Amino acid sequence: MSKRPRQPSRETKQGTARAKPRAAAVLASNADSILYLPDDAPVPKARPEQAEAEAEAAVTVDVSGDEVAVQTEAIVYLGDDVPVPKDSPAEVLAASADAILYLPDEVPEVPEAPADPRLYLARPTQDPSISADDLHYLAEGTHLRLYEKLGAQLLAEGGVQFAVWAPNARHVSVIGEWNDWDPFRHPLARGGGGLWIGRVAEAAVGMLYKYRVIGMRGEVLDKADPCALATELPPHTASRIADLEYAWRDDAWLRERAARQGRHAPISVYELHLGSWLRGPEGAWLGYREIAAKLVAHVRALGFTHVEFMPLTEHPFYGSWGYQTSGYFAPSARYGGPQALMYLIDELHRAEIGVILDWVPGHFPGDAHGLHRFDGTYLYEHRDPSRGVHPDWNTLIFNHGRHEVRAFLLSSASMWIERYHVDAIRVDAVASMLYLDYSRQPGQWQPNAHGGRENLEAVAFLRALNQTIHARHPGVITIAEESTAWPLVTGPVERGGLGFDLKWDMGWMHDSLRYLGRDPVTRAQHHNELTFRMWYAYNERYMLPLSHDEVVHGKGSLIRKMYGDTPAKFAGLRLLLGYMFSTPGRKLLFMGGEFGQVREWSHERELDWELLRSPAHAGALRWLRRVAQLYRADPALHELDHDPAGFEWMVVDDRQRSLAVYMRLPSRGPVMLVALNFTPVTWTEQRIGVPAEGRWTLIDRSDAAAYSGDEQTAIVSLADSFEAEPEPAHDRPFSLRITLPPLTCLLLRGPEAGELRVAAERHRAERIARETAAAAEDLAREAEAAEATAEAAREAAEAAARVARVAAAIASELAGE
Repeated sequence: MSKRPRQPSRETKQGTARAKPRAAAVLASNADSILYLPDDAPVPKARPEQAEAEAEAAVTVDVSGDEVAVQTEAIVYLGDDVPVPKDSPAEVLAASADAILYLPDEVPEVPEAPADPRLYLARPTQDPSISADDLHYLAEGTHLRLYEKLGAQLLAEGGVQFAVWAPNARHVSVIGEWNDWDPFRHPLARGGGGLWIGRVAEAAVGMLYKYRVIGMRGEVLDKADPCALATELPPHTASRIADLEYAWRDDAWLRERAARQGRHAPISVYELHLGSWLRGPEGAWLGYREIAAKLVAHVRALGFTHVEFMPLTEHPFYGSWGYQTSGYFAPSARYGGPQALMYLIDELHRAEIGVILDWVPGHFPGDAHGLHRFDGTYLYEHRDPSRGVHPDWNTLIFNHGRHEVRAFLLSSASMWIERYHVDAIRVDAVASMLYLDYSRQPGQWQPNAHGGRENLEAVAFLRALNQTIHARHPGVITIAEESTAWPLVTGPVERGGLGFDLKWDMGWMHDSLRYLGRDPVTRAQHHNELTFRMWYAYNERYMLPLSHDEVVHGKGSLIRKMYGDTPAKFAGLRLLLGYMFSTPGRKLLFMGGEFGQVREWSHERELDWELLRSPAHAGALRWLRRVAQLYRADPALHELDHDPAGFEWMVVDDRQRSLAVYMRLPSRGPVMLVALNFTPVTWTEQRIGVPAEGRWTLIDRSDAAAYSGDEQTAIVSLADSFEAEPEPAHDRPFSLRITLPPLTCLLLRGPEAGELRVAAERHRAERIARETAAAAEDLAREAEAAEATAEAAREAAEAAARVARVAAAIASELAGE
């Protein structure tokens, strides 16, 4: 994980005017596009120098010397009619950010406002009174619903109860819009467990507030609420009174969630940063509600099963991408309030798309309004800098050994699952949590109680997190971004594991990108970068990521990482996507990778959707859609992702040709054969061994004109199907004779998995029988030879005995004379 260094946010005057709403409009276009202008989307103006830089950068982009024009008008992506010919003008209905990118046949309706008034009901649903049990569970670190007790809780009789944990403060009061930010109007009373509690009749939903905290040394601190359910629009830092009422319509999804996210179900993830996926007029952020229809349509059409949002929890510095969270219970106000985010998740669920939330329980920023020295002491963080300060990001590390901090973080995760219906939590920077010496030199860290480098408190927290989620929310999964060799990351806690459901396979990502960035002439010397992964593929349950971290900070976009000229780069990208979606493991692709985004990702601008005018870019997207839909629909490609029975190498060691051929098998049903040629050379009439006779049908090929965008260049002609011939190859009794086109992924559907397993077992048994018979014959020959040797030895012994007798007789006669 590489994050931009945090910039301190400025403390601003309390209370700000709300942004003026934009005029709403829903403009109908043709059946393949839709326009939607938001009602309440915030409209941050770009700095003049930023606008000039972006305008200059948007003139052209270059892929290995070839220029691809980046148009300034909108692109309308026309489903099966892509690629749009360059000389065919697309109808431009508004600014580029308003054109829908890709829609299925049925265009979803986008209401201007919630049709059901129950979608937002400002009323309490639970008693916010804090009981002795609440105090006990807080002190024990096992309270899982602090969001219903602490923070600003609406009262049935009107008004709001405020409660905040500040055990070392001398005095706490709540300040806000209702009392003109006067710290003397509404002091809170000290309660048990280090809490400060009070009720304010004048406070209401939507009002801004903070806590005025007087520290134990008399310092005056204005703090945002750690348990706030909503916040002011950054860079302002006040909390906002809110509730979490929403009339959900995703019952069908929730009933099926456990099956859809089970160990044998397909999981393919579209990772995105909401603020830079698509923008509105003048570069304005689109809100949760405004982006919903576009995002649902795009993800559904491509065939992904899930979206993963980079952190949507509130964060003061936009350039941190959300990984420096200040509001662990509040969605970022840049895109709207709680109900708006619920609407987005609801729409994704109704489209049968799961939602994964990036979550950061390891560290937090040191902004003055946030958790840092909240009550004047090191409350949420460690006091010792060797434990409490992260050297890479200059952030503060949670004290996971403090019970109240554990309850705070566990309650945060629980809230996103229970109240926002999030389907999975992806835990960021797990490696940095596990090791006390992470990014530290000798002498900069202190060993644990046993003298080791393991952070035992963080390990205990992660195990508690996974046990809690799995026990309370069956079907919800957890994913670890963990890049080291820590054992049993996905192993059960009761067996010493951390308890995650999936772990990112960073080794696969780095090896694959390194391999495809090499000159094909040298790939033969690095064939292990392609094959090594399968040696450890079943040690954990892996997800294969092509994530945001690989397309920033000068690393270049995915397409730029590929070797060669522009056609070779696109061929390499299609080859990479075919390889990823066909090899064992769940899948994750960062936005822009689906169509070959050329410029490196920047959070300050939307993706270059105009590139879809280029046939090559549109073709890359169509190939991604094809393999993603095949992965989702074909059990051979996903059912046994975590079982060695689902994968078999057919050609693993042909490093001179840089070939990789493997078979994916389901528990039952037809198998899939994947043939990858990583050289720009056509290998004709190659023999590929298969277990049994049968017909193998060519399903698709990545070099087809529909995917390359090149209608002029002839491609290698291939038959529609191939019959296995009784010609042994690769230690198998039958073989296919196939020509492998350059830089291409071939997908062939074969016979039933059961038949091939039976045939393979029969072949194995016959081979063992032959080998056993041959060995028996060898033993028999050796026995015969031994028997003959023994008989000769007996005869020799008898002869020697006769000689000895004669010699004795002669000796006796001589002695008598």
